[in-house]
Formats: sequence, C-alpha cells, structure tokens
Amino acid sequence: MAVQTDVTSPEDAKSLVDAAVREFGRLDFAFNNASGPARRLVPIAELEVEEFDASLQVDLRGTFLGLKYQIPAIIESGGGVVINMASTAGLTAITHLAPYVTAKAGVIALTKAAALEYADHGVRVNVVAPGPIRTEHIVAAGEQAQQYAAASVPMRRMGEPSDVSDVLMWLCSPASAFVTGVVVPIDGGQSAGQKPPQMYDRGKPMD
Repeated sequence: MAVQTDVTSPEDAKSLVDAAVREFGRLDFAFNNASGPARRLVPIAELEVEEFDASLQVDLRGTFLGLKYQIPAIIESGGGVVINMASTAGLTAITHLAPYVTAKAGVIALTKAAALEYADHGVRVNVVAPGPIRTEHIVAAGEQAQQYAAASVPMRRMGEPSDVSDVLMWLCSPASAFVTGVVVPIDGGQSAGQKPPQMYDRGKPMD
C-alpha cells in the first residue's frame, strides 16, 4: 500500500501510521528511509542556509516524526522494531557534504536515544549505515563514478540493495531479539579503516 507523505509534516507522518494501522490492524515494523534533496558538493562557508536546513528537515526531522508516531502504534501492537537509515557519512565525515553528514550523525544519536527510552517497552530501535551502494543515483553518475566507489571499499566492490535489505530483515527478526541501539555499518569494511589499492610489491618495504 502506498501513501503519499511529506515526512517533514507532522500531520502527514501521523496519517501514514494511521493508514497502516487501519489497513493491517497493527504496526510491527517501521523503516525510516526518506531521502533529502539533491546535494551540492561545496565547503561549509559557501553553503546556502536553505540548503543546510533542507537536508536536516528531511533526514533528521523526518526521522524524528517517524519515531514520534510509529513508536506508540508499535507499543499498542505489543512491541516491534524501528530501523532508521543513516550512512557511513554519519560515522566519518566527508568533505563538502556538511548538511548530509550532520543530518546522518543526528539520525544515529536520535536512534540511540529512542532505543534507550523504549527498550523496556518492547520496541527495538536500530540504525543502518550503508557505504557505497549501487543505487540509481550512482548508476546515473556513470561507470567512472562506480569504479571509484568500488575502489574505496576494502572488498573492492559496491554493495547491492540486497546487501542492505538482508540486514534489515535480520534486524526485524527474532534472531536479533537482544539487539537495540546499535549502528550496523553495511560498507564492505570501510568503517574498519583504510585499505589503499596495492601500489607496492607484497613483502617489499614501503618508502
């Protein structure tokens, strides 16, 4: 069932939850995954105030409003799971993407706060932090952009959408029943550290 929703609107966020409960009789799981506006790659001093605000409105305020109305419905249903979408950019900053980095770091902090507040109410709240994933945006950026993204990952490939959805299914399953308040990187090892391409002979000391 699709419901047109502006995630920055409290009325729309509540209406979405109400529609789901009317249709299915309960709410067990929620995934807050709205995407913000297109982002310009510019340093902080050159950002327009409206650009910064717009990113926080969708990514951070939208996630807050989702939690605000989803959590009571899930409690009413007897418990369940909320998963929020962040990014590895919320864990380690990226230059020229300050609004996005800030919003995603805020989503991670908000998730932890919600997890603590509702851990004893039968609601688990977690956040996923994907690295480079083969979405329509990076495909549209062209082959060179995809190769660059893959080279930045220790596994030397981009993630697929199924790599993300598999983690979401696990977080919603009884197999993760004792897991709440965690950030799950889905990044092929990026958050572990750097693995530069092999530019020297194995066994030969680096200069």
